[in-house]
Amino acid sequence: MTKGIRVGLLADPAAPTEIARLLSDLEPPSEDREPWDIEIVSEPFAMDCEDVETALARLRDHARQHEWDIVIGLTELPFRDEDDGRYLLAETDPRQQTAVLSLPALGGFGMRARARHAVRALVSGMAGNAQAGHSEPLPRFTSRWRLLVGMVLANRPWLLVPGLKSALVAALTTGAVATINSTVWLLAGSLSPWRLIVATIASISLVVAWLVIDGALWDRPDDGSRDARERSRLYNTSTLVTLTIGIFICYLALYLVNLAWALFVLDPAVMGGYLHATLGYGDLFVLSWFVASAATVGGALGTGLESEEAIRAAAYSKREKERRNRLAHERT
Repeated sequence: MTKGIRVGLLADPAAPTEIARLLSDLEPPSEDREPWDIEIVSEPFAMDCEDVETALARLRDHARQHEWDIVIGLTELPFRDEDDGRYLLAETDPRQQTAVLSLPALGGFGMRARARHAVRALVSGMAGNAQAGHSEPLPRFTSRWRLLVGMVLANRPWLLVPGLKSALVAALTTGAVATINSTVWLLAGSLSPWRLIVATIASISLVVAWLVIDGALWDRPDDGSRDARERSRLYNTSTLVTLTIGIFICYLALYLVNLAWALFVLDPAVMGGYLHATLGYGDLFVLSWFVASAATVGGALGTGLESEEAIRAAAYSKREKERRNRLAHERT
C-alpha cells in the first residue's frame, strides 16, 4: 500500500478556515504519485503581519507536533519581503517543507479557485511532484493593488449593513417624514445635479469618518520606520474603501426604499398645486435622491451602532491585534 504524504493546512479562523476546508480533497497532479493525506487545523498563527519568518516558525512547530510532512499556512494578513519591500503571495521554506500563503494577495475575485491552484502548486513543489504540464509555477510576489482588492473583499463590506440596522431604521424614519415635507420638495427642486452629487459624496464621507472615529479604526504606525508607515497606509486604505462600499450599499438601499414610499403615497399633481409648481413623477426621483443624502447623515449620526464588531471587522489592524491577544492568552 502506498504511503501517503501528510499535509497540514493551518488556517486562520473565519474565511481562511472556510477555504481550507474546501481543499481537503486535493490530490496530486499525477495518479502515479503518493496520495496526499490532508489535515486541517483552524488557529491564528500569524504573530505579525510583516514578520513572515515568525509565521513560518510557528508552522514548523505545528508540523512537528502533528507529524506532518508538509505544512502550509493560510492567512488573510499581508506579508512583505524584508529585502525589497514587495508584497508576498507566498513564502516557502523547502528544507523544512513549510509555506505560508496570503489569501488577499490572490486578488479577492475567484479566491477559492485561486487558493486551490496555489495550495496544489505549493504542496506539489515541496513534495517533489511538480511536473511540466501538471502545474504552473506559483509567483512569489503580488502587486499592491491586487493585495488591496483582496483585503477589501476579505473584509466583506456588505456585512456592514446588518451592523448598521439601528442606523438604517433611524434613516428610513427620517426619510419617510422628509418625503412628505413641502420644504424638502422645494429644496430638492432647487438643487442642480452636481449639487446633488456633492450632497451624496458628502453624506457618505461624513458617515465613514464618523465610523472611523467612533470605532477607533484608524491605524497608527508602531514606530517611525518606513515599513510601519506603509503598513498603516495599506490598512487605512482598505478600511476606508471597505466602509465606503458598505455605506454606499446602505445609501442605495435607503434611496430605493424612499423612492418606493414616495411613489406609493405622493401625487405630484397634488403637491405641485400646493407649491404652485408643475411637478411630475420624475421629480420623485430627485426628491428621493436628496432625502437619501439628508437621511443618511441624520439617521446614522443620530444613533449608536447595532454591532460594533461588524464595524471593527473592517479593519485589518483590529483583527491582527485580536489575533495577537488570543495567542498571548494561550501562552499564559
